[in-house]
Amino acid sequence: MTKPKIGLGQASLLCQRSAKEQMCLLAEGLPIILASASGFWDASQKLDNMCRERDVLVQHAEEEAAKILILMDMVRCPEKMRSSKTGNIIAGFYAHLARLIYARATSWRPTDINELREYVDDTRCSHYREGYLGEYILPNQEITNRECKLYADIEANEDGYLVWNTPQGNKHSFSTYKPNALQVTEAMSALGMLKFEGLHTIAEVWNELEFKDIQGPSDNRQLTRRLLGKIMEKNLHESHAEQEHVEIIYNFWQMPMYNLDFGLINVPLEKLQEEREVQFWAETV
Repeated sequence: MTKPKIGLGQASLLCQRSAKEQMCLLAEGLPIILASASGFWDASQKLDNMCRERDVLVQHAEEEAAKILILMDMVRCPEKMRSSKTGNIIAGFYAHLARLIYARATSWRPTDINELREYVDDTRCSHYREGYLGEYILPNQEITNRECKLYADIEANEDGYLVWNTPQGNKHSFSTYKPNALQVTEAMSALGMLKFEGLHTIAEVWNELEFKDIQGPSDNRQLTRRLLGKIMEKNLHESHAEQEHVEIIYNFWQMPMYNLDFGLINVPLEKLQEEREVQFWAETV
């Protein structure tokens, strides 16, 4: 039986639309996502005495903004390969880990796509070792940080010891610092990049180069410079656009990641234990 594709969660249907239809839908939807992200952020600033609830709202704001960055990579994907990449990009749109990685990537400074891929792969491991000798085996940090704030739940350590997780926020976090992902998407809006003509211009400029291995920040900045020049020529920017918005795009909009994998990498417990044993003897002998 065929499951009706009705209701929410149907962004995958974008794959069945023409490029023009995709751009029209994105131009309609991206400002809606930005308004959602901004709403969470504005609400978080009213909860200084409720650190857990404040942190949850900031996290939601960041993830919503990251959804825009993910869809922008569909726009930046060269036309010749867009149809083959759209499915994976949309999968990332709905995946918490992919959104968290996109948000983190705004502060990364890799030398090229190959190094950026390494950063992403390190971040999507299901488990990792922590401690001076890597003696502790812990679950994925991005997912854990997210869920520990959201859910009261039972967690277990490597030895099977059970303990309740008590959701709490960071009392010492800087609630007034707006996440990079939200800053980037607000800058995009101010510069007219979320409009249909802005999206069309982005696709036109980034169509020239596929980011797959040795392409790096200089390539990204060159295309960004060309894009911003066209935006000014076409007078697409909003009246409140400032030089700060240009600098944010230059400094925090990461290279396109449509060729990277964002699925969780399952790391066997035996592998982590073996690595820990090797490191222990290397440090103590």
